[in-house]
Amino acid sequence: MTGAVAVAEKSAEPISSARANIVFATIALGMLMAALDQTIVSTALPTIVADLGGAGHMAWVVTSYLLAEAVATALAGKLGDLFGRKLIFQLSGLIFIAGSMLAGLANGMTLLVVARGIQGFGGGGLMVTSMALIADTIPLRQRGKYQGALGAVFGVTTVIGPTIGGLFTDHASWRWCFYVNVPVAIIMIAMAAKTIPRVRAVVKPIIDYLGIGLIAAGTSCLILGLEWGGQEYPWGSSMILGLFAAAVVLIGTFVAVELRAKEPMLPMGLFRSRVFTVCSILSFIVGFAMLGSMTYLPAYLQYVNGVSATMSGVRTLPLVVGLFVTSILSGQVVARTGHYKYFPIAGTLVMALGLYLMSTMGRTTGVWQESLYMLILGLGIGLTMQVLTIVVQNTVPYAQLGTATSGVTFFRTLGSTFGTAIFGTLYSNEIGPNLREALLKVRVVPPDVAANPQLLQKLPQEQAAPIIDAYAASLDHVFRWVVPVALLGFVVAWFLKEVPLRDSARAGASDVGEGFSMPDSPDRVVVLERAVSAAIRKAQAERPIAPQILADAGTGLSRGQAWAVGQVYLHNKIRGAATLDAIAHVHRLPAEVIAPVYDEVLRDGYVVREGDRLRLTDSGSAEIDRVHAAWRRWLNSRLDGWDDRDPADRALLDQALDNIAAKLLEEDAQLQEAGRS
Repeated sequence: MTGAVAVAEKSAEPISSARANIVFATIALGMLMAALDQTIVSTALPTIVADLGGAGHMAWVVTSYLLAEAVATALAGKLGDLFGRKLIFQLSGLIFIAGSMLAGLANGMTLLVVARGIQGFGGGGLMVTSMALIADTIPLRQRGKYQGALGAVFGVTTVIGPTIGGLFTDHASWRWCFYVNVPVAIIMIAMAAKTIPRVRAVVKPIIDYLGIGLIAAGTSCLILGLEWGGQEYPWGSSMILGLFAAAVVLIGTFVAVELRAKEPMLPMGLFRSRVFTVCSILSFIVGFAMLGSMTYLPAYLQYVNGVSATMSGVRTLPLVVGLFVTSILSGQVVARTGHYKYFPIAGTLVMALGLYLMSTMGRTTGVWQESLYMLILGLGIGLTMQVLTIVVQNTVPYAQLGTATSGVTFFRTLGSTFGTAIFGTLYSNEIGPNLREALLKVRVVPPDVAANPQLLQKLPQEQAAPIIDAYAASLDHVFRWVVPVALLGFVVAWFLKEVPLRDSARAGASDVGEGFSMPDSPDRVVVLERAVSAAIRKAQAERPIAPQILADAGTGLSRGQAWAVGQVYLHNKIRGAATLDAIAHVHRLPAEVIAPVYDEVLRDGYVVREGDRLRLTDSGSAEIDRVHAAWRRWLNSRLDGWDDRDPADRALLDQALDNIAAKLLEEDAQLQEAGRS
């Protein structure tokens, strides 16, 4: 991933708190729509099938969105560097509008699946550029709380999607699950045009088009083979075998391309790390279980329990509650103790138990019993999901930080895609014969009535019971076959190596967005800036850092002199010139207030005056070097996975620190200008 630095194309206006809130609201709208549409259709699927037919393709309504989203998240970050993140954000919104309109107008399942793919491509672009825009536009001092809030938006909307989809389906139409995006996206694009500054990258990135295309094609072939096998074509047919063979060739070629690519989408060297490999597998399994179950649970509740689309979303809330409770609690424990290994071990075991219990549900299972089983599944998912991204960020070199984080997110999205597809395959292969057998028993019920959950519940009990049992048995079959996947996760979790978590990793452990693997900025410098800022905030809350740094540096400078010399260094490096008036202006002080300390450093030979400009002497530069070295030693003890002996890590840290210093200086100057106006 690129380490290109984002800069404004023109001098940015001062970002007041009110304007920052407006910018955040614009960005959050994009994240909300993209995250919501991952799951909003799950409660509408039975009604969509009853309306459009094509029950065998039901899973593709979700799968096509997730697969296109995975491709878009890999592309959008680099395209944002090339053409500007604001432009890509707005274009993603337009693509999302087009997909939403087409999905709402769809008159057949095939068109709906295509429309959902278009939607997913726009949604992936919105997600990844949302995080990058937060880093580009929100002042550094305020950025942490806004990133946390955006993570909460992503997590909450992902899990409440089924309930919202049910409300639209019952009180308007399933088509409004898509139409509702259009006015919201138009407002978002208009707000973005007005509020978000244009931002471009200094360095143009290299985009791994071939790698992205190969993994997308290979994954699509594999999912099509799983989807069509046993339904459209026999498992041993040339079509299915050909799809699987094509998938193997394409994915194998992808690996070969990534080994040679200058800036690969997914560097194969990451898999030399046992931690990255284990976390990627576990992230895949979490996505597999969560999205698969959230997609098919509403269908179970509507067909078997006879509840409305809205209530099927409400009835899945125990899963959501369990997921959030253990996700937040495990994050808090990890943040305090730094220990994480046993959470995914316990989580995958509890997840397997929840899936098994859900496979025993039937027509006579009570509401509270079903709710308990869903709660158990949610508890298991929450225990597992929170730590995975944090652990990876703690172990990979900082030069690969953005790529590794994106890799875990990519595997989570792939897991969601495969989970939905395999749940769909298991369901479709089972429901056909079960439903035919049930209809033969009752004979008088037309197939279109049996496919409609509302009409099914209006049948007399003796006619409805065999059909309901057929749906229950089919969905129980699905959950039963997913238990081994969770147990595989339990075995894999034991191979997760526990390493000490340092401050920057602990600071993010309780972030809801981290647990949900929210697509993050692919820029490794942006990720490092956030880690440095988190480590400094945490340490500063415990005790002042400056005395520690100066003591370790062994400098002869007092705190006041160190500040004065440091300001001269920063202004010369970042702004090209340092003057007493400029330094005073940035800090909103009269020049007379800071003049005495500058008289001291001038007298002691650390700084010289050339006209009205200030410049460091060799002695002053030597003192700055000592302080820099002390900062590096301090950060080496606080940052996870950074090595001050590695030239690449040192260069990356210098770039991140320069960015932080430049942004803070610019923000101070902007606040000063705002105060004068």
